Amino acid sequence: MKNVVIILLGVLLFTSCAQSITRGVQYAKMYEEQPTSIVVMPPINQTNFVEAKDYFYTTMHMPLCEKGYYVYSPYLTMEMFQTESAYDSEKFLEGDLTTFRNVLGADAAMFTIIKSWKRNNVGGKLTAGVEYILRSTKTGETIYRREGLIKVDTSVSSGGGGLFGSLIDLAATAISTAVTDKVIAGRKCTAFVLSDMPVGKYSPTFGKDQELPAGDSYIKATVK
Repeated sequence: MKNVVIILLGVLLFTSCAQSITRGVQYAKMYEEQPTSIVVMPPINQTNFVEAKDYFYTTMHMPLCEKGYYVYSPYLTMEMFQTESAYDSEKFLEGDLTTFRNVLGADAAMFTIIKSWKRNNVGGKLTAGVEYILRSTKTGETIYRREGLIKVDTSVSSGGGGLFGSLIDLAATAISTAVTDKVIAGRKCTAFVLSDMPVGKYSPTFGKDQELPAGDSYIKATVK
């Protein structure tokens, strides 16, 4: 019995330590480099939804700006990527990034890998599975990485009861999910997954978030 108690205490202690890891520890390289500007690379699409790449690319700008970074215009960079044959980010995911530093002056490059994109009109859910990888253009090292499987809840409730009310809610949910803008869903996914990303110099809390808790490297969540 005593051994069981000791084991349980050890597990609780380990869990407590694991949960208390700070951003300063988990993302030490990011605090060392303190990137100011980020270029968003065209997403790597591993799904059957062909349009996911272009849709998701437009969702990245705002969440990163809100985190306090200077983000290059996705419209201008996309044109440059297509002109310079850099539209396929797979070529650069593990390659040399000094070109983006020399040409654009970017401190880091954000890569995204879209692993799943599913829509459930009846259930009122849009589910996106995306991995985010931020690499330094100076050292080539990965300074931030996180993956999320995020369900965007688009369900609608009329407040009515009974079978008739349920049917109304079901129909309203299907319509809401069908018309929900893919860009909005992608933006919510990005903002949620990057919620523990250290802030940039344009944030009022820059340099003050090292002691905040870091999130798990892989998360599942439902957001409204």
